[in-house]
Formats: sequence, C-alpha cells, structure tokens
Amino acid sequence: MAYYFTDQLMPGSPYPLGASFDGLGVNFAVFSANAEKIALCLFDPAGRKEIKRLMLPECTDEVWHGYLPDAAPGLLYGYRVYGPYDPLRGHRFNPFKLLLDPYARQLFGTVRWADALFGYRLNNARHDLSFDKRDSAPAMPKCMVTDQGFNWGNDRLPNVPWSKTFIYEAHVRGVSIMREDLRPHERGTFAALADPRFIDHLLKLGVTTLELLPVHAFLQDRFLIEKGLRNYWGYNTMAFFAPEPTYLSKNSVNEMRVAIRRLHAAGIEVVLDVVYNHTACGNERGPTMSFRGLDNASYFRLIPGEERFHINDTGCGNTLNLSHPRVLQMVMDSLRYWAESFHVDGFRFDLGVTLGREGTGFDPGSGFFDAILQDPVLSRLKLISEPWDIGPGGYQLGNHPPGFAEWNDKFRDGVRRFWRGDAGQRGDLAGRLNGSADLFDRRHRRPWASINFLTSHDGFTLRDVVSYAEKHNQANGEENDGHNENLSANWGLEGPTDDPDIVALRDNISRAMLATLMFSQGTPMLVAGDEFGRTQHGNNNAYCQDSEISWVDWGLAQDHDGKQLIKYVGKLSALREDFQALQSGRFFHGEHQVNAMGAAIEWFDERGEVLSEDAWKNPEARALAVQRATLKADGKVETVSMFINGGPAPMDFHLPLAPDSSRQVIGGDGDAAANAPSNDRESAESKNDDAVIDQNAEESNEKNGEFDTSIAPRWFMLLDSSRPDGAGTPINGASDASTVIPVQAHSVVLIGSRKLGERN
Repeated sequence: MAYYFTDQLMPGSPYPLGASFDGLGVNFAVFSANAEKIALCLFDPAGRKEIKRLMLPECTDEVWHGYLPDAAPGLLYGYRVYGPYDPLRGHRFNPFKLLLDPYARQLFGTVRWADALFGYRLNNARHDLSFDKRDSAPAMPKCMVTDQGFNWGNDRLPNVPWSKTFIYEAHVRGVSIMREDLRPHERGTFAALADPRFIDHLLKLGVTTLELLPVHAFLQDRFLIEKGLRNYWGYNTMAFFAPEPTYLSKNSVNEMRVAIRRLHAAGIEVVLDVVYNHTACGNERGPTMSFRGLDNASYFRLIPGEERFHINDTGCGNTLNLSHPRVLQMVMDSLRYWAESFHVDGFRFDLGVTLGREGTGFDPGSGFFDAILQDPVLSRLKLISEPWDIGPGGYQLGNHPPGFAEWNDKFRDGVRRFWRGDAGQRGDLAGRLNGSADLFDRRHRRPWASINFLTSHDGFTLRDVVSYAEKHNQANGEENDGHNENLSANWGLEGPTDDPDIVALRDNISRAMLATLMFSQGTPMLVAGDEFGRTQHGNNNAYCQDSEISWVDWGLAQDHDGKQLIKYVGKLSALREDFQALQSGRFFHGEHQVNAMGAAIEWFDERGEVLSEDAWKNPEARALAVQRATLKADGKVETVSMFINGGPAPMDFHLPLAPDSSRQVIGGDGDAAANAPSNDRESAESKNDDAVIDQNAEESNEKNGEFDTSIAPRWFMLLDSSRPDGAGTPINGASDASTVIPVQAHSVVLIGSRKLGERN
C-alpha cells in the first residue's frame, strides 16, 4: 500500500482528542500546555519507515490539532514534541523521541528495548539532566487510526443488582492459555472469553460478573525482560484507550467487543481493572514514550520545589496528576470510551486512593470522585476501588463515597485468621459476616460496598492458603520478594503432599472458607481457578510469572476433586441467589436487630444461647451460630441458620430458636449495643432507636406491636461443608431447642426454613 498525502495539514478541530476518522480524513488533536510545536509523524504499513512529518498547524486552549484529508483507518502515526528540556523545572521535551498519542485506540507493534527510548544518555555522569539525540522510532510501537464501527445487535447491559452480584476475577491470557480445546491462536486472547464452554463454566458457578485484570496496552519492563520474565499482570499502562495487542488473536479490537457481546447474551457483566494512578514511564530516569515527552509538568505530580523528581504515591515511580483538568478529562474520556464503545459494565480502580488525592491527601470529595459520580453514564456502572496506596494516609478502606464498592482486605484477613485457628477471632468474623458494618455503614452505603474475597490475583491462591505457611517466590529472581505474612497454614507439611489426612483437612478448610465467603453480607469475589484448586506453588507475588505458575490449569477442572469443588461452588452461589436472607440489602446492628428491609439477625453460641459481651471476647471460642430472617410480603419469615465450627473437633449445635415461633420486633434495645460484636458496637450504639421496617410490610403485618413471623414448621439441611458435595444429613424435622445440629471440625452447616428452590 502506498500513501499519498498533502504536505500541509488543514487546521482541523481541537475536539475530540485523539485521531478521529470522519469518512473523508482524520482529525488529530493532542494536549500539551508547555510544548512549542508538535509534529505528526506518519509511517509505512509495516511501521518501520517514517514517510511524512507534518506540523500540527493550530493550538486552541492548549490542544494542538490538524486535519489530514484522505487519511483512513489503518494509518500508523506518532508525535514528536518540541519544547524546553529543563528537568529541574519539570520539562523533558525531546523531539528525537517518538511519542504515543495518549488517546490512541490501537497500537501496532511492541516496544523493543533500546537506550534510544530514554530522553537522556544512560551512562552520562549528569544522568537524567543530560540529553539524548538518538531517534527512538525504530524501538517504538506506532499508533493506529481505527474505525469504531461495530454491530452490537440488541446487546444490553445485564445490570445485575449489587445484592445478587458474584465476581470472578480473571486474567485474559492466564485464564485460557492452557486450554487445549481452543485453537492455538485463540488461547490467551479475548476470543477465548467468547468461547461458549468458558461462558458455560461461569454460569455453572453462578458468576454474574467477570472482572478482567488490566487490558489496556501495557509495557514489558526492561529489568524483567533482561531476567527472562514478563510483566504478566499488566499494571503498567502505556495507552489508556488501546487494548493490549497480545490479547488480540487477529489484530482487531472488535474481538473484545465480540467477547463482551457474548458474555452479555449469557447475562454476565464485564468489569475492567484499570490503572489510572500511574503510567509505564517510571520515575525521572524512565523512558520517554508518551506522557513524559508530551508535557511532563502537566501529566505528572512533581515534588514542589524539586520538579525534577516525581511524587511516588503508587510505588511505580510516578503519579498521574488528576488535579489537572486535562489529565482528569483524559481519564473520564477513557472510562466513557470503554463504557460506550465497548459496553463494559464497570471498573475496578487500581490504587483508588491515588485517584482521590488532592493537595492535602485523600479526599472522598476530590475532583475524580465528583466527576465520575455526576457523570450520567459512568455513575450508573459498577465502580470498585482498591482503597489504598503507599502514600501518606494511604489506607482508606471504608472511606470512599457512596456509589463505590471497595476491596475489603479486612474480610480476607479476618476469615483467614479464623479458619487458621487464631485466638480471639469470633467477634471479628461476625463483623465480616455482617457486611463489615463497622467499615461501610456510613453515608447510607449498603453491604454490597464490601467486596469480600479470600484471595485475589495478588497473593496466594486458595489452595496455597491451606498448603503453604511461607511464601516461595524464588522464581521471581528478587530474593524471595513479596509479603511475608500470608495468614496461611500448611496443616502439617509445606506444599504438596499425598498424605490423605492432610489433603482431607486442607480440602475441608477450603470448603469452609468458600462457604464463609458466599454466605457473608457483601459482594463475593472469586479468583479464577480457586473453584478447582489452582496452585501457584507458594508464589504470592506472581506479577512477573507469565508461566504455568500463574496460568490456570484446566486439567484440574477435569479430575474428580476439581469437578466436585466446581459443583460445590455452584451450590453455594445457588443458595445465595435463592435465599434473600443471605443477600440482605441493608446492614444489621447487634443481636436481635431488624434492618430497614424487614430482615433480622441473631447471634448464638453452640448451646443456642445469646452471646454475652464476655462470650464475644473469649479468645478460645471457635464456634458461632447466626440466624437470619427475612420478612416476606405475605407476612411469613424466611429463615436460614449458619453454624460455624472453627475448632479441631466435631461439635453439636443446638437450635437457637424454633422456626415456627413468633418473635417481637426489637427496637431501642440498649442491651443490643452492649452485646454486639466488637466491630459492630459503635454502629449499634449510634442506632439505638426504633428499628425501621419497610413501610408496606409494616402496614400489612403489624399486629399489636408484633409482626407475624410464623414460617414452615420444619428445618431443612441446605449445606454441610465437611462433605465434598456439600450435602448434609437430613434433619428430622423437629424445630425446638432440643434439636441438635452436628458440625464437623473446621466446617460450616447451613439450614433453612425451606429447601433450595422451594417456595413456601
């Protein structure tokens, strides 16, 4: 293909930013407040030869722009930016470096590491104060003009309610690279996500929402490449509008759209893990590939008075300056692009605290949160934050604004401690089962704001949590890097073993932890492969392991144990979906309390007795029973009781309350605050007023100050986690306090006032 272009650009328009094809040509627009001039560089179809260099003729409101007639999708381009090279004042312009368009919709080629990628001479005594004149274009990927047309048909966002959401965290490459039933070119790509067998697997688990690790085009770090490793996770973004090229099997961004359309057709949402807190540029000694060369002083937060250096609240060398309106605009434009052009259902914000930082630190009313929550498109999507960074005051769990959910690491840690057998964990576990009200019950937030998880991409897998007491990260080549404390246990032997007793114990605890996850208030999240025992062989920091350490081994899903665990997880999600009492939309407070949805919760010990304040504080207690009841429109109560035995020996639990008895709705109970789990006490005390009941239910069911809570006169066994299939021993039907529920060691039993799928 030969290109024939004019030697001069037309003025064009400053909006929209990026390269926009209108059918007759392409408009180019790029922001830079401090540039002196910007050249548009055009390349041959192979991306090797620069065939034209044209100066953008206009600058409007700090946006440089020009229009190229007859240009079309497929055109490869980049920018060279002229301006002061004055690192001491934060300026690092270097026209010898080809730069990516921040709004590029697709990249062509990959970075080929060379010293020419740096704006300074690497071996110069002046370090980054020196200046390099080598052309970086041969080592750089190129931007590609794209056609955004796609036939979405009748695609609609599933809009799964938060109370029914079950998230499955997966890596595009890792979740499919070992699937031998796929064609080789589809493995590790978006095309694999569209495969009906994968979608069917998600449906069997009851998954409603697929959360993908970063899919924006990202950089393979030089230090990893030199060690024979790769940036596997992808938290090092080069282009916020372009999909990662290696995830495209046929070099078409529409592959991602096809996958999302098929997932939507199955009722499954797609959430993207996005990294707007930093870029792949690194610190002041990093390469010059885009933002640094476009306008370092505008795009990044620099140390006041020492503008040579970056503020590093992210631990990745730099921090994007979202206080700058054009940088914030870029982030908002990127989010809207993925929402509108790719129909994604939400976003998980990596290091979300960084995005909310203003001059004085984290602010839940920052410009970023204000912008996204007032946006008519974005505010209606699922918004999830990782509520920490490494900057001052960087841990902000529970402090995000309404409308956001947050990864709850306190749930992860509390559940792991309890099932590991740590002392004094009963009260904390109750708080986590109760939606972590101590953290999230403020500003009218709901339990779904707590993203509950046992594991994530970062850390041990569930299998490794019960198989390793120590990390084993030697393969990373960084002197066994990663966190030292994993709140894990090997239960007798480090790593894999054929000892049947150890294997059985590990399996039992895994099932108990999964039951705890799925039966807790909040939004459950499962990492890909935990449903059939995937292992990383003790590596808790596999960010650089594009290998079998990180990849999902689907062979495990085909063996007997794997199949059983998959069915078990499916049963857990079915129970959660079927019983409203397991997915309450409001918080509870203390014992015997009713929430605003007409649901009640009570806590007991193994004797069926209400837990006293001293009992909550007993460090040796390993048993807990919780009963949840939901008031239905017909005046009946649907009830489930959960019995938790975290100890090493079987235990008999007594029913706390007959399911066919009536119960006074309690409000203004001062004792409830005193007897609440420790992490609920403050909330209970602050709500020491009459419990609020749904108005319709109150009008139809109130009888002399009481509610008719009569339900079916039987209990039914719903789940016993000590059994691989989750099937427990049927209950004889008695409903009085003499009924005994045997619970095996390290196990959870769930009973209900009806059977799964049955309506009373």
